[in-house]
Amino acid sequence: MLIHTVRRGDTVTSIARETGVPPTRIITDNLLGEPGRLAVGQDLLIQYPTVTHTVAGGDTLTAIAARYGVSRLAILRNNPVLDGSDRIYPGQILNIVYEPPEYGDAVTMGYAYPFIDRTVLRRTLPYLTYLSIFSTGLRPDASLIPPEFEEEFIDLARAYAAEPLLTLTSLTEGGTFSSELVAEIFASPALTERLADNLAEAVVRAGYGGVDSDFEYIPPAYAAAYADFLALLSERLPEGVPVFVSLAPKVRADQSGLLYEGHNYPLLGAAADGALLMTYEWGYTFGPPMAVAPLGEVRRVVDYAVSEIEPQKLLLGLPNYGYDWALPYVPGQSRAESLGNVAAVNRAADRGAEIRFDERAASPFYTYFDRPETYEDAVEHVVWFENARSVRDKLLLGAEYGLGGFGVWNVMRYFPALWTLINRMFRIRKFV
Repeated sequence: MLIHTVRRGDTVTSIARETGVPPTRIITDNLLGEPGRLAVGQDLLIQYPTVTHTVAGGDTLTAIAARYGVSRLAILRNNPVLDGSDRIYPGQILNIVYEPPEYGDAVTMGYAYPFIDRTVLRRTLPYLTYLSIFSTGLRPDASLIPPEFEEEFIDLARAYAAEPLLTLTSLTEGGTFSSELVAEIFASPALTERLADNLAEAVVRAGYGGVDSDFEYIPPAYAAAYADFLALLSERLPEGVPVFVSLAPKVRADQSGLLYEGHNYPLLGAAADGALLMTYEWGYTFGPPMAVAPLGEVRRVVDYAVSEIEPQKLLLGLPNYGYDWALPYVPGQSRAESLGNVAAVNRAADRGAEIRFDERAASPFYTYFDRPETYEDAVEHVVWFENARSVRDKLLLGAEYGLGGFGVWNVMRYFPALWTLINRMFRIRKFV
């Protein structure tokens, strides 16, 4: 596998000629919706399967998998164009086998809201060890507010050998997040016990495969209580049902700020079975233009995390989005537009912008001008997002530190390079 960065004048046909890969494979492996429209600087994954299969009349995905001694899920992962379905047609060429992954096993976790496009979800689930269903909220009496379509999501996850996780947040019935509510519960031993019992009951009743606790902005006075709660929850859950915790991206133990002080890495790492490092949002909606997850900043977080928590317990957070800022940036006024990584490339192609790669941040970016009625009204924009090279560098970082895997925020938009690279570089753990 190689990453081809589109040069001026490149076409799918010329890239195919240069790399020795059929144009149809480049199109399907990268899910190119408009193959004739490439952006200069765009990354394309060029793959070389060792075994392919041309579908014949009467073939089924299950029969093809059995013929080659591979799993149906492996074929779905190797062919994202199938959209996670068994629908195939005569003459279709399927990628069956690639060279073995170089970096061993990895756990994958992805977050999904109830309104996710079901085709996107089905296409993603073959790559997931855990589906974090976002989210189960809280009431002041420690009772739970389940997400919409809970049963559907759990059934879908299991259909693809992924474990559904109950994702616990401080989302209230009013639809807002409340750190004060979490503090009130932790201040009361009775409410803390009730919450643990309610979660254990919900896991058993609905058939969840685990709990992912995503409490943020916890007052520092309750840092130890939060860890104690996770330990209590682990005791209350059936044996073998894991507890995960999402961690603010700290770089040292005494890091100040409400986002960080309530997350005590050694205590939470000891109490939970796994921990997601939320290594993203350096570039964010209201902040100045910059990479969402600069590699150097991500490394600093990992450096600290592995000093406090066993590396195999840690999942490296990967952002599945970028931002578009109008310039000039005005603190307190500017608001960046969030957009998917595929949409970012399409916007570059639409505006004729050249995508560049910032080596220090290990992230792609580009600038463009919008299309106003008059030249005087033109506004310059800068877009930072993720591409194949930036994802590869983060995956290599996880492998370098021996981390247990990766967590993706979020899986609402399908990003072909992300899942293809994880699939090719690691053996994804599945519950089969």
